[in-house]
Amino acid sequence: MSIVKINVLTVPEEQREVLEKRFASRAGTVENSDGFEWFELLRPVEGTDQYLVYTRWRSEEDFQAWMEGPMKAAHQRGGEDAPQQKPAAAGSTLWSFEVVQQAAPKQG
Repeated sequence: MSIVKINVLTVPEEQREVLEKRFASRAGTVENSDGFEWFELLRPVEGTDQYLVYTRWRSEEDFQAWMEGPMKAAHQRGGEDAPQQKPAAAGSTLWSFEVVQQAAPKQG
């Protein structure tokens, strides 16, 4: 079965809009990656300043290939001469899971 990666981003309130705009402008970079299955950006509603970036992949190898290729290139901001953007998140933790059970709505 698939694997899930959840990037936990600590985002100060004044940076929330910046983070969401950056994700909105990512231009489908992950969607075109081999083995990619799902993406969601989850905004906290109450009690935390942590966003969750949920991605699901066919395999760990597919995720690692994306990390070393398209994701790494996207975070290099176009090279040494490009202006660096201040990170929107104050911290980041990556959680990894294997999918052992799943369910979808019944088609009626």
